Amino acid sequence: MTSSYSTRTLSSPEETADLATRIAAALGPGDCLLLEGPIGAGKTHFSRHLIQSLLPIVEDVPSPTFTLVQTYDVPTGELWHADLYRLSSLDEIEELGLVDAFDSAICLIEWPDRLAELTPPHALRLSLSLDLENADTRHLTFTWSDKKWQNLMDRIAND
Repeated sequence: MTSSYSTRTLSSPEETADLATRIAAALGPGDCLLLEGPIGAGKTHFSRHLIQSLLPIVEDVPSPTFTLVQTYDVPTGELWHADLYRLSSLDEIEELGLVDAFDSAICLIEWPDRLAELTPPHALRLSLSLDLENADTRHLTFTWSDKKWQNLMDRIAND
């Protein structure tokens, strides 16, 4: 499969939150976002705003760093938010039930490198990096091989 990519600069936490909300509106069951980047790059901030924008009633959205997975009921079904940072084997990931969720839920996966060969090929990868000159700025690169993401990329590129 050929991969495509798109990049954008996010100048503030508010801009990151706005982008997350716009992406959330396009997601449905079986969609998977892989969020990568160093600690402090904004993975959880992005996820929190994406999730909150989908919830019918606003609730606290904690980081799943210690619980590993948080699930939410959203109007289109289930949403799984996973933080795989503390996991070290594929067996641990399989025990979470995450592989089954890839087919039926919206999945947001932080530290997706831990998935190795379990990485869903249809996922949209979001790579966040810090800007060395401005602490509030992030650089975001989207990478995908499934053509279904192209419409989303076209839509957010024109915003």
